[in-house]
Amino acid sequence: MNFMFVLLTALVISVSIIPVMIRFAPNLGMVDMPDPRKVHAIPIPRVGGIGIVVGSLVSVLLWVPLDNMMLAYLFGSLVLLVFGALDDSHELGHYVKFIGQFVAAIAVVYWGDVWVSSMPFMDHPVSEFIGKPFTVIAIVGMVNAINHSDGLDGLAGGESLLSLACLAYLAYLAGGVAVVMVAAAVIGGVFGFLRFNTHPAKVFMGDSGSQFLGFSLGVLAVVLTQKVNTGLSMALPVLILGLPIIDIIAVFAQRIYHGMNWFRATRNHIHHRLLDLGYDHYQAVVIIYAIHAFFVVSALYLQYAFDWVVLSLYSGVCLAVFTVLVVAKNKGWKANKDGAESRIARIMAELKMNRIFSKWPLLFVKIAIPLYLLLGSLWVEHVSRDFGLAATIIAALLLFGLVFHKMQSAVYLVRMAIFGTAAFLVYLIHQYTGATQILSNVMMAYFVVLAIAIAIAVRYAPDLQFKTTPTDYLMVFMVIAASLFFQQSFYENDLGVVVVKVLIMFYGCELIINRGSRLSNGLLDFSVMASVGILGMKALMSS
Repeated sequence: MNFMFVLLTALVISVSIIPVMIRFAPNLGMVDMPDPRKVHAIPIPRVGGIGIVVGSLVSVLLWVPLDNMMLAYLFGSLVLLVFGALDDSHELGHYVKFIGQFVAAIAVVYWGDVWVSSMPFMDHPVSEFIGKPFTVIAIVGMVNAINHSDGLDGLAGGESLLSLACLAYLAYLAGGVAVVMVAAAVIGGVFGFLRFNTHPAKVFMGDSGSQFLGFSLGVLAVVLTQKVNTGLSMALPVLILGLPIIDIIAVFAQRIYHGMNWFRATRNHIHHRLLDLGYDHYQAVVIIYAIHAFFVVSALYLQYAFDWVVLSLYSGVCLAVFTVLVVAKNKGWKANKDGAESRIARIMAELKMNRIFSKWPLLFVKIAIPLYLLLGSLWVEHVSRDFGLAATIIAALLLFGLVFHKMQSAVYLVRMAIFGTAAFLVYLIHQYTGATQILSNVMMAYFVVLAIAIAIAVRYAPDLQFKTTPTDYLMVFMVIAASLFFQQSFYENDLGVVVVKVLIMFYGCELIINRGSRLSNGLLDFSVMASVGILGMKALMSS
């Protein structure tokens, strides 16, 4: 149960903070300006990482027991947040950023006692005089790997999401509660961010976000293999962390070979190569997701394989990827004609021009979601004190936002209250209702119809903030993977179903907020206030 609290808390905080940060980004100087190396043509706020980090760390502080390892992780994350935010606003330079990266890595290794003692192909553990410095360098390397992969909308976040899900699953199998909780918190933060970062992005994560994600992945991979389950292949992290590792190695190798500055930004990452081959932004991200997903799924199947098997698979796939890229470039092959959109992009554009089906599906969403919130709060049989406290906080946020509605920040407080109520109610209904098989089927049918209605309304409303993006394909993959790998471990809690329902509710609430009339928005606000009031009363009665 707790890992769902962690994920949903981080998700709600992240998706609520990011719009606020977007508004204040110009005042903070945190705007990414276009240049010849970058793929965006207009200034974009780079404050999304703050939402990821704050959402993740607040969730960890609320739900995860703190020991030296966790305190060191939190300290390192805050150091990277500060250095990353300063770089996003003032361009600190690589060497200054390295100071923050090494401070964070040293803290988690020497204070948190997180270090690599067992290495691939070695029968005996290495001494701490070798293992600890190696771990510091490895974590700093992972920080920079994710930082350098953050070149296309949704790319670094999507890759991190896949790796985090793999780490959480493997840790869950081995009883590594701390790893599961931290991974769930970061997953929630990333999910909240991706809804604003998918192409065309309204916000970038910046160094504050990419460094935090790389740090979290590096730390969790070490804890998983060195503490939680030492029976795993010691080479497994290369599959879990996947494509960003070989990408940064290949980039540095090219820079050294050509006598260039190691740390000077260039256009020779995998995503740049795909764009140079004529793939559009949409296609490039989906291709990289697919390769990275292959690595992650392979890690799940090969978790106890020999080190040489794991490294051979990883090396073989990487060699094949770069061979194809080099051969395609040398032969002048192009995926699309210059200046032409891909077939997928053209189909999506044509569908969005036709709005004939937008009226009735949108009306259904406006009615169905408030009704779900009201009836669901009445249906829930048990509300714990924690949820009662959460309901009180949500009610206060909503009340303040509605009373002081003329304030700009009030909009975001109302949004936070709506998303929080939707997320927690989905979980409570799933967990604490005595649903018969017929009612369960009715609820499943409700969400299927709601998802279809939202999809139609979104597709035929081109001015909406939430549109079909590569991240939606990523979510589909994660749902399928969850159904395959979690069906035994999470049969009763049905994690995949809960997450999908929450995402459907978020899409629906965002649809109402963006496209609803004053009446429909008022109905949504009323249903949220009534729902949290009912939940609060039930929590008092339970205690």
